Amino acid sequence: MRCTGKSTVGRLLAQRLCLPFYDTDDEIEALTRTSIAEIFDTQGEPAFRQLETQVLSQLSRLPEAVIATGGGIVLLPDNRRVLKTTGTVIWLRADPKILWQRMQADPVTRKRRPPLQGGGEQELVQLHEIRRPIYEELADLIFDSGISSPAAIVEDIILRCRMA
Repeated sequence: MRCTGKSTVGRLLAQRLCLPFYDTDDEIEALTRTSIAEIFDTQGEPAFRQLETQVLSQLSRLPEAVIATGGGIVLLPDNRRVLKTTGTVIWLRADPKILWQRMQADPVTRKRRPPLQGGGEQELVQLHEIRRPIYEELADLIFDSGISSPAAIVEDIILRCRMA
């Protein structure tokens, strides 16, 4: 989900592991030279999801990398297959109320991400309920980013991957 700390944790994890870091949203914006919000406004969500699939396909071919994806990437079965077969899938979960607070405080969210459809916090709760079973099914590891710091999550990821 949006504002769970995927990019922050991903960057820190990549640094600790000395691996390259990629954010699918950043890659899409670089490819199109426009924001995600603009893509949603001018081309619609289906066009964005197609770009997301294209970028994920390219990034998944890298030998080793840490990749942060947009929260909706799991909506397409082909993306779920790529995620599950090409790496370790980590779900950073947080209570929707915490995510709503973070969204309200984050200027990047307002500038770069498409707005919710007007339902506010309740819409975020509904979105979370729709996606939660998919996240649970795909996740190899789950961390609560609402209660743990990004640095603590990175240390837990490294510890749990060593134990596996």
